[in-house]
Amino acid sequence: MQYLKVERDEEVVQITINRQDKLNAMNLGVMDEFISIFDNLEKDSSKVIIITGDGPKAFSAGADIEYMSNIGPTEAEKYALRGHEVLNKIEKLEKPVIAAVNGYALGGGCELALACDIRFASHNAQLGQPEVTLGICPGWGGTQRLLRIVGPARAKDLIFSGRKITAEEAFSMGLINRIFSSDSLLSETRTYAKILSKNSNFAIGISKMLVNRGMDTNLDTGLKLEIYSWAVCFSTKDREERMRKFVEKK
Repeated sequence: MQYLKVERDEEVVQITINRQDKLNAMNLGVMDEFISIFDNLEKDSSKVIIITGDGPKAFSAGADIEYMSNIGPTEAEKYALRGHEVLNKIEKLEKPVIAAVNGYALGGGCELALACDIRFASHNAQLGQPEVTLGICPGWGGTQRLLRIVGPARAKDLIFSGRKITAEEAFSMGLINRIFSSDSLLSETRTYAKILSKNSNFAIGISKMLVNRGMDTNLDTGLKLEIYSWAVCFSTKDREERMRKFVEKK
C-alpha cells in the first residue's frame, strides 16, 4: 500500500492514512486503497477496525483540493461517487469501526469520521465542514450523516459557517464519544477496541445494522426488525456457548 498503513493486533486492525506531508488528505489513490482493504475486511477474521491519520497534525484534512480545482461537474460526480463508495463500505461493514481523530478532521476527513461507528478525539482535534468556503457543499455524506448525529440546527450551523470546532465542542454536541490526550489517544482507542473484540462479532454486526436502519425507518418497523434479529441470534453456536459459560460460571 502506498497511502495506507495496515497493522493487526490479534483481532483489531488499525488503518493509518500515511500522507503526513499532505495532512493526510484523501486523493483517489487513498480511496482505492480503502476500498481494497475493506473488501478484505468483510471476509477476514478481524473484529474491530480503527482508522486514524499519521502524525499529530491531522486525522485527514479532507479531499484533494488541488485535484478538485481542475475538474468539472462530470468528474466531480465521479469523485463524489468514489467517496461515497468508501464511506458506505465503512458504515455497512458488519464490524465496529472507530475513528481516532488526531488534529484536523475537515471536509472529507470529517465525513470519514462521521461514517465510523464511534469517534474518539485528542484534545487538539478540530472538526468541520468548510466546503462552502470553497464554493461547494459537502459531497461525501456530510449533509446527511452530520444531521443524523447532531441534529439539523447544529448541522446547518457547521455547514453554513464552515467553521472549525474543538474536540470539546464536538463532544458537547454528541459528535465525539470521548476525548483523550494526544499521547494516549491511540492506546486508549486500542484498549477500547480490545474490549469490543471480546464480544460476539455476530451480535455486534446485527446491532450495528439495527441502529443504522433504525435512523431511517419508523419505530414500529424498527422494533419488528429488532425482534426478528434477536431471534436470529439464537441460531448461532456463539450465542449457545456464551450463555452456557455464563450459566456455569454463575
